[in-house]
Amino acid sequence: MSDTAADAPLRVWVDQDLCTGDGLCVQYAPEVFEFDIDGLAYVKGDDGELRTSPGDQVAVPAKLRLDVIGSAKECPGDCIHVVRESDGVEVAGPEA
Repeated sequence: MSDTAADAPLRVWVDQDLCTGDGLCVQYAPEVFEFDIDGLAYVKGDDGELRTSPGDQVAVPAKLRLDVIGSAKECPGDCIHVVRESDGVEVAGPEA
């Protein structure tokens, strides 16, 4: 990851088909990630509501960019995708 990736507006989503329910993401950034009743992690918007449709993305709050990027790098399921808002290029996650 370049230094500029941490400064650029980012979006994040979780691929529940790959989620192991380990919970590292919830520990890293509970404002962004949360478990649903199925035991899998989902992203939540700034309204606090879970986004449960496949591929739903939310904006990453500026103060949490490094935490969200770290969660994608440490995720055992390799299911967290962090993309630049400007062009959709993945900066952290399985396709980065």
